[in-house]
Amino acid sequence: MKNLTDRLDKLPWPEIGQALHDKGFVLVKEVLTAQPCRQLVDSYGAEDTYRKTINMERYRFGSGEYKYFQYPLPKLITLLREAVYPYIVSVANSWMEELGLATRFPPTHRQMKQLCHDKGQTKPTALILQYGKGGFNTLHQDLYGEVFFPVQMVFLLDQINEDYTGGEFVITEQTPRAQSKANVLTPDRGDMILFTTNFRPVKGSKGYYRVNMKHGVSPLHSGHRHSMGIIFHDAVS
Repeated sequence: MKNLTDRLDKLPWPEIGQALHDKGFVLVKEVLTAQPCRQLVDSYGAEDTYRKTINMERYRFGSGEYKYFQYPLPKLITLLREAVYPYIVSVANSWMEELGLATRFPPTHRQMKQLCHDKGQTKPTALILQYGKGGFNTLHQDLYGEVFFPVQMVFLLDQINEDYTGGEFVITEQTPRAQSKANVLTPDRGDMILFTTNFRPVKGSKGYYRVNMKHGVSPLHSGHRHSMGIIFHDAVS
């Protein structure tokens, strides 16, 4: 874990934060090594690790399956939540300020989690997703309750063009009175994507306005794809 902490601390956070602020997403290379990625994939079938399993087709979320981790979370996920949050909370607060919103987020993730629990949001939202050939995830937002942190992250656990083909990560943005724009990312195993949970501000001629954003996964052509999503707020259920 110390190696991961050191690696996170050495990332170029000013550049990462600026890209996240300006685009609403940023791809960060080689954050996790192959070993923890494989361990997460290998433990997908564990019976005592998860609190809920969702079949995407049943709820018309796409085609595939995902599982929510239960508390206590694996040490890796707790470390990632608590270590990354302080580096990106300034972006979240700048978005709130630019859009004229009163919400401000605390400096540590433990304080953020307490805000959720005070509102009855006590269920962890970290999850692992599994897709097979033809699997996909429809465009969506991960809000889960009244309290939500406006940035989240996802880690790819398999290698594109080796373990699977297709399955690109898609982020769309809807500018008012304009057509939607799609951003398509092809991360490698161990890469981290930081992206907006809901919206980001864009500066126009009359000040900042809100651009709503959603994310999803395009259909797999072959193989199997696993990813881990880490949301910084908890859920009501």
